[in-house]
Amino acid sequence: METISSTYHIPFVIFSILIAIIASFAALDLGIRIHKAKRSARHAWLAGGAFAMGMGIWSMHFVAMLAFHLPISVTYQLSTVVYSIVPALLASWLALYIISRPIMRKPHVFIGATFIATGVVSMHYIGMEAMVMGATIEYNPYLWALSAIIAYVVSLVALLLLFSVKQNASSPRIMLRKLGSSLVMGLAISGMHYTGMAAATFKHDHAHIVSDLTFDTKLLAYLIGFGILFILGLAFISTFIDRRFESQMMMSEKRFRSVVESAHDAIILADHNRTIISCNKGAHLIFGYEEQELIGEGLHRIFPERFIAAHQERLESFLATGEANELGMTYELLGLRKDQSEFPIELSLAVWKEEESPCFSCIIRDISERKRTEEKINRMVYRDPLTGLPNRLLLNDRLELALDQAHENQQSMGIMFIDLDRFKFINDTLGHAMGDKLLIEVAKRFEACIGKGDTVSRQGGDEFIILWAHTTADEMIKNANKIVRIFSQSFTILEHELFVTPSIGISLYPSDGSDIETLIKNADTAMYRVKEQGKNNFQFYTPEMNVAVTKKMQMEIGLRKALERNEFKVFYQPQIDVNSGKITGAEALIRWQHPNWGPISPADFIPLAEETGLIIPIGEWVLNEACRQNKEWQKQGYEPFRIAVNISSRQFKQSNLIDMVSKALDESGLDHQYLELELTESIIQDSKYAIETMHKLKAMGIFLSIDDFGTGYSSLNYLKLFPIDSLKIDQSFTRNMFEDAKDAALVHTIISMAHNLDLKVIAEGVETKEQLQFLLLKECNEAQGYLFSRPLPAQEMTGIIKQQYTFGKQ
Repeated sequence: METISSTYHIPFVIFSILIAIIASFAALDLGIRIHKAKRSARHAWLAGGAFAMGMGIWSMHFVAMLAFHLPISVTYQLSTVVYSIVPALLASWLALYIISRPIMRKPHVFIGATFIATGVVSMHYIGMEAMVMGATIEYNPYLWALSAIIAYVVSLVALLLLFSVKQNASSPRIMLRKLGSSLVMGLAISGMHYTGMAAATFKHDHAHIVSDLTFDTKLLAYLIGFGILFILGLAFISTFIDRRFESQMMMSEKRFRSVVESAHDAIILADHNRTIISCNKGAHLIFGYEEQELIGEGLHRIFPERFIAAHQERLESFLATGEANELGMTYELLGLRKDQSEFPIELSLAVWKEEESPCFSCIIRDISERKRTEEKINRMVYRDPLTGLPNRLLLNDRLELALDQAHENQQSMGIMFIDLDRFKFINDTLGHAMGDKLLIEVAKRFEACIGKGDTVSRQGGDEFIILWAHTTADEMIKNANKIVRIFSQSFTILEHELFVTPSIGISLYPSDGSDIETLIKNADTAMYRVKEQGKNNFQFYTPEMNVAVTKKMQMEIGLRKALERNEFKVFYQPQIDVNSGKITGAEALIRWQHPNWGPISPADFIPLAEETGLIIPIGEWVLNEACRQNKEWQKQGYEPFRIAVNISSRQFKQSNLIDMVSKALDESGLDHQYLELELTESIIQDSKYAIETMHKLKAMGIFLSIDDFGTGYSSLNYLKLFPIDSLKIDQSFTRNMFEDAKDAALVHTIISMAHNLDLKVIAEGVETKEQLQFLLLKECNEAQGYLFSRPLPAQEMTGIIKQQYTFGKQ
């Protein structure tokens, strides 16, 4: 058969190449749009882009086919022409789908290029089959293979160019890159088509059959060309509009990002899988991670493992409503830094929907400083500043809670009111700094004794309260014994070995009270009973204690008013020389005549006066009255003698003791030698300044004696160091001399020792002649007691003095 020669219509050739270049440019631009689009928008751009790109490639092919001219009549079968569009569309969709993925791996590129090339080749040769003419087509296998190879290379290059342009979409030279790439792609696509056409040889076939569905017009080429250019133009306009919107969004996002980046709080965005998709510099400052270290990681990366399940549960609960919440929720928990250190954070969580999937925004604030401030304020408000123990305010809060629980569950609870024995002595002798250190160590021991649900509180000074929740009387006994036992061990502070013991009062709910105030008051009452019974022990509250406390309180009130109401009187008990029987002195003894209660024993009110500090004004009044009365007797012409006045430990420790004694002597006019001050062994032992004070008194010419000698715990070394003049044997030894041989031996020993030290001895409590004879035999100097006279008011004492004075003159 005769081979038919062919020619090309050059304007159509150029037009086809131009369409290929424009279609390639549109494909590159659409690739960027698809990459930036989200979910449903991405699918729309992918479908529209595939249609525009596919129709562009197909129209280039069809226009190029129309540019091909044969000397015979050529028409095209419409159905086959339409069918040839399908491979072009599929190839374009596949190309855009591959480059729209975040990562394009090598296998994807080569496999995709194979399918795209197959689609392009199929489009070309199906289009060739649409030709209806009086000729047959034969293909050169080498050129046919070359066209397929070109199609594959074109597809591979197109994918790489599309991906390259997509990756550099934000590059300032992206337009030049797109123009260059579209030119290469357009020429390559055209080259493939014309290579395929070159592979075809047309030969006459006189058995030509004309199809009914054909068309033959060059105007169609222009219509198709300009039509597809219109479609591509629409695509360009769409991308332009989208780019304008994107530019505005980018500007808004830029502003938003600048705000986000300037925030000191961490702002973290996560997708529906709780995978972090964005974070700001605040996240780096707070958690220590670089941005690239967090992107793609789960939210659980920034939380301790033990909180992950709870956090996940909260998120699920938050999403269960199915509503996006702009304000979200805020709660506090612990965060986890890169170095695995935990710290407190405040998390504000919000949810929004993106493509029908929930996304999360987390605003995270490091609240370490706030927590430290809160803790500091809490310690200032609720904690004792010295020991760190709960103070009264916090104790009351916990007591209220414990009472409510005990009432609701019908359980008992216990209160211990604890006072430290001998703490004041340590504080006075070693200083407040040492006392503070001791209190800190005491607090640690108390804390070691209590359980998790119990509370130990410092009330102030050396007073503590322990709340025992859910306890019984038996358990309280065990706890009290444990505290007493643990305090039997000494404290070593700054090389000082110190001992303090606890006096513990116990009250139980509900038997000893149903409210906080009553329980504490009753425990306090029981504690004072322990003090009265020897200290270093514990005592449960009993209702009878309230009677004693009430009486004690009334006595204290009356004691404060007694001086003002002149209810006190000074009685005098004569002191007798056992050899001559003459009065050598008298001891001034206070008596209290209450208008309602009658006479009150000094054994009842003196300890209370010591405890309350009232002994100081009372003691000063007794000293002044005794000096005045002794001087009065001298003014009446009686023979002078010493008046003995007891000095309490609290008086002796007063800094103005010397001034007070001098004032009493000066105001009364009594000569110093006629005043005797009786000091107890406890005064000498407990006072740091005892020796210095006693020497000052001695230098004034005042007679000093140790009262109740033998009942204290002082060393006999004091007798050598202190400037004393006499010893007074306590009446407990004198009264039992004939019942207990040891007491008689002690009296003999004290007298002998005193004489050896050149001290006088006076025995108290002499009531029988046998006792007096024993004292005479042992060479005791003086005696006082009911054998000679009971304590007498001044008027009666004057009569005895007068009688002795008259008898002496005879």
